Amino acid sequence: MKYKAYKDRLTTIADIGYSIGLLSWDQETYMPEKGAGFRAQQMATLSGLVHEHFTDKDFGKILKKLNENPKKLNEKQKRNVAQTLKDYKKQKKYSREFVELLSKTTSECFQSWQKARKENNFKLYAPHLTKMIELKRKEADILGYKKHPYDALIDQYEPGARVADLDVLFKDVREQLVVFVKKIAAAKQNEDKFMYLHYPKDKQWDFGIDLLKQMHFDFEAGRQDISAHPFTTSFNPKDVRVTTRISEDNLKSMIWSCIHEGGHGLYEQGLPESEYGLPSGEAISLGIHESQSRLWENMVGRGLPYWKANMKTLQKYFPANLNNISAEQFYKAANIVAPSFIRTEADELTYHFHILIRYEIEKALMEGKLEVKNLPEYWNARYKEYLGIKVPNNTQGVLQDIHWSHGSIGYFPTYSLGSFYAAQFYATAKKEIKSLENKIENGNLLPLLEWLREKIHHHGKYYSAEELCKKVTGEKLNFSYFMDYAKGKYSALYNIK
Repeated sequence: MKYKAYKDRLTTIADIGYSIGLLSWDQETYMPEKGAGFRAQQMATLSGLVHEHFTDKDFGKILKKLNENPKKLNEKQKRNVAQTLKDYKKQKKYSREFVELLSKTTSECFQSWQKARKENNFKLYAPHLTKMIELKRKEADILGYKKHPYDALIDQYEPGARVADLDVLFKDVREQLVVFVKKIAAAKQNEDKFMYLHYPKDKQWDFGIDLLKQMHFDFEAGRQDISAHPFTTSFNPKDVRVTTRISEDNLKSMIWSCIHEGGHGLYEQGLPESEYGLPSGEAISLGIHESQSRLWENMVGRGLPYWKANMKTLQKYFPANLNNISAEQFYKAANIVAPSFIRTEADELTYHFHILIRYEIEKALMEGKLEVKNLPEYWNARYKEYLGIKVPNNTQGVLQDIHWSHGSIGYFPTYSLGSFYAAQFYATAKKEIKSLENKIENGNLLPLLEWLREKIHHHGKYYSAEELCKKVTGEKLNFSYFMDYAKGKYSALYNIK
C-alpha cells in the first residue's frame, strides 16, 4: 500500500510537471508574443505546486518507511524509492519562493533572449541573464558542493559528473582532437556548395518527415513543428514533440536537425509506459539522451550507407540541384570539417570546441570570475583562440543558444559526453547486429532501433549512466572509441595517412 501511495504521488507530480512542459512547448512554437507575461505566471504557479507536492512531509514519511522496510519491494521498486528519496532530500533544500522565482525568471529571460537574438542586441538580454546567473549561483549554494559550485549544477543533468572528471575529458579533446582537426585542415578540402542552393521550405519539410518515418518515429505518438532552436520535449511515451529549423539556402540545417531530434524522440517513445512518473520511466541522464541523438545524427545520418539508401529520394525532391550529385559526393559534403560560428550547425569534430568554450564560460560564471556584461567579449576571444574565426555579431555569437535563458547551466558538457557515449554504443552495435551497415544501406533501420530499445531505452533510470555503459559495452566511458571512430572515418574522407 505504501508503494501504491508513493506511485500515486509521483503520477500526480508528473501530470503537473508535464503540463508545465506543454506550456513551455507552446511558448516556443505557437504562443502569441503578448501572452508572455501570463504564461510566465502560469508556469511559476505550477512549478510551485510541483515543488509543494514533492517536498510534502507526508510524502517524505512514505519514502522513509519504504526505504527502511524494503523487503516487500522488488529490485526495480527499491531503486525507484532510493532515487526519489535522493531527489526529495535535494528538493527539500529549495523554498517554494525560490522555485517560483526561478520559474518566473526563466520565462522572462527566455522572452528577452528571443527579442535580443532577433534584434542582435545583447543589452536587451543582459539584465535578465544577470538575474538568472545570480539565481544559479545561489542554487549551487542551496544544493551544496564539495569542490566547485559548478558541480552542483552539472549533477542535475549528468548525475555523478564533476568538474574534475570533465577537465580530464576536455583535456583529451584539446590534446587529441585539436591535433587531428589540424591535419584535416591541411588536407585537400571536399566540396559542399550544392548544399547552399535554394531548397524550398515545403519540400524540405516533407523530406524531413520521410527521414523520421524511416527511423520509425511514431507519428501517432508524436509530432514535428518548427522552432527557432530545434528541441525535443515529451509528456509521456505516447506524446513526444520534436521540432526542426529550416533555412531555404542551407539544406544541412533541416536534415540533421530532424535526425538529431528524431533520435531524442525515439528514446522518449521507448521509455516504459507502465513506469510513468517513476524514475524507471525517465531517461537516465542528458549525456545518455544525447548519445541517442548523436548516434542517429552522426554515426548513422552522416554515414555513407545511409545516403546510399536515401539519395534517390532526396533527388526526387530536388532534381535540379541534386540529380548530378552521387551518394558519395553527398556523403563527403555532409562531413565537411571546418570552423563555424553556429554550434548546432558545426561538424561533428569541431562541435566539441564549441562545447569546450561554453564549458569554460559556465565555470567562470559560477566562480564569479566572469560577469554577464563581459560575455560577448569573452565569447569572441575564445572563438578566435579555439576556432580561429572572428565572430561577426552577437546573434551568431553569444546569443545563439537558448540554454542560458532557460537557466540550463551545466547542460552543455552533456553534448560532448553524448557524442562519446554514442561512438562507444555504435561500436558495440556493429559487433552485435549482423551486417548492420548493409541493413542501413538498404534503408532498414529497425534492427538498430530494436537494439537500442533493448539495451538502453526500456531501462529508464534503473541503471546510472556509468552502470549502463558498462552493461552495454563492457567498460565505462572511454574517449578512445570516439577518436578511433573519428580517425577511421575522416582519414578516409580526407586521404590522411
